[in-house]
Amino acid sequence: MTKDEAASALREIGTILELQGENPFKCRAYHTAARTLETAPADLADLVRSNRLDDLPGIGESLREKIVVLVTTGKLPYLEKLRASLPPGLLPLLDLPGLGPKKLKVLREKLKIESREALEKACRDGRLAALEGFGEKTATNLLDAIARRAAYGKLHRLGDALPIAQDLLAQLKKCRAVQKAEIGGSLRRGKEVVKDLDLIACSSRPTEVMKAFTTAPQVEKVVSHGETKSSVLLSGGLPCDLRVVPTASWATALAHFTGSKEHNIAMRQRAIERGLHLSEWGLFQKESKKALPLKEEKDLHRALGLDYISPEIREDQGEIPAAEKKKLPDLLTRDEIRGCLHNHTVASDGQDTLEAMAKAATALGLEWLGIADHSRSSFQAHGLDAKKLEAQIEAIRAYNQKRPACILLAGTECDILKGGKLDFADSVLAELDYVIASIHAGFSSDEKDNTDRLIRAMENPRVTCLGHPTGRLLLEREPYPVNLPKVLEVAAKTGTWIELNCNPWRLDLDWRWWHCARDLGVLCCINPDAHKTEHLRFLDIGVTVARKGWLRAQDVVNTRTLPQLRKLL
Repeated sequence: MTKDEAASALREIGTILELQGENPFKCRAYHTAARTLETAPADLADLVRSNRLDDLPGIGESLREKIVVLVTTGKLPYLEKLRASLPPGLLPLLDLPGLGPKKLKVLREKLKIESREALEKACRDGRLAALEGFGEKTATNLLDAIARRAAYGKLHRLGDALPIAQDLLAQLKKCRAVQKAEIGGSLRRGKEVVKDLDLIACSSRPTEVMKAFTTAPQVEKVVSHGETKSSVLLSGGLPCDLRVVPTASWATALAHFTGSKEHNIAMRQRAIERGLHLSEWGLFQKESKKALPLKEEKDLHRALGLDYISPEIREDQGEIPAAEKKKLPDLLTRDEIRGCLHNHTVASDGQDTLEAMAKAATALGLEWLGIADHSRSSFQAHGLDAKKLEAQIEAIRAYNQKRPACILLAGTECDILKGGKLDFADSVLAELDYVIASIHAGFSSDEKDNTDRLIRAMENPRVTCLGHPTGRLLLEREPYPVNLPKVLEVAAKTGTWIELNCNPWRLDLDWRWWHCARDLGVLCCINPDAHKTEHLRFLDIGVTVARKGWLRAQDVVNTRTLPQLRKLL
């Protein structure tokens, strides 16, 4: 069991104990221990094997015993017993924004609420609003959250679906009957959320391919099984279709099952205008049953008088006319990324040290890495005060004296407070290499308030980059209302960079706005918002989303060498 999994189990224990009204100190001990495990510098299994858990602060004998059981067996009877003591519908209610253990405990005691249905009923009939500490606004917000959760129930984040699809694709390619296979659909286009997965394969022996697909270890349930199409359910209830086509249809099938509906309609219309017929089975001369010889998608595009259109931009948003006029942008590639600026360490709510983050960045081929821990007002994220920030700056400078392969830059993710004031004084911000300014709390339902707050922050000359500009959490929280055209115009005037936060929960700013930002001359800063070393790999998703937004290397700060970056700063 990993540190994250063990920490999650301890947190769940603390939460259940809160719901049961247990001693607050006991509850807090589990939450504190979870945080201690996450930030422990050593491997958890090594700590257990060497009997060094006692070296960690706040880990007493009782907690130590539970952690040992978790790590050695992968489960904990104490936690299972706690879970069994609760109604099955209770814990899922904590996933609703604004409903923590304390409030849920009150609702359970006062209104006997133990399920989503009971909560929704209490919100609608006025009982919840009548409770002290709740009110009409809380009831309305909870109803909205329940409705969003229902709408999101069949959707999956790009970052969750992609590794599952890649794993299944790798498994499918092991089948000797598979000649070619690729991911298709909205996942190949890099959409931020997807409903399902599409795999496309070509083979002269489709029966063997289908057997390999339907019996793959990732498959939980076979929904339908045919010779050329099968549908299955994967872990987490993610639907997946596989279509097997003959080699002659590979190019058109892959294109058909990749493009958006609107893009495909436009492509078929273009074929008709040229006396051709386009379908998933091939590109045909009018009234001919023999498809034109096309090996790859590039051959299809060439046959229609187009430059090759990358999968990410096949959304019928101007890509076809641009491909006809040879005006498609030279899209950003992962190889062009040299660093990123928004990363956290154990100093705030990250799980790894400065040194560990730098080492991981070096392994990924990065030349520079920015450290931007939270500022003091983000108390829930253990934000740094000015004194702790100064100590971190000194630690970064000392690290760079060793001339490492990856140079660290000293920054902060500084909270934008009410009215647009920044969490640190300008004199503190002046000591840093850069400043990412973000809103984390106090979102307004008023578009003007939010917009003015962001603009005032951008007008501060110490602010380098605006972090996750709309505050959205995919499938969790809608963006706060903000006038993005105005924000982008001000960013262009002030020279403020806009973040493409590529944490799969955010992907903010949305890809639909980057074409506009680019045309205004606003620079994009792709940031993983990494809270541990593994999160640096979110840069791959960031590049996909940047490509989807038609961004080129020159539009993205991350492509600069360190001297070029320092000049920009």
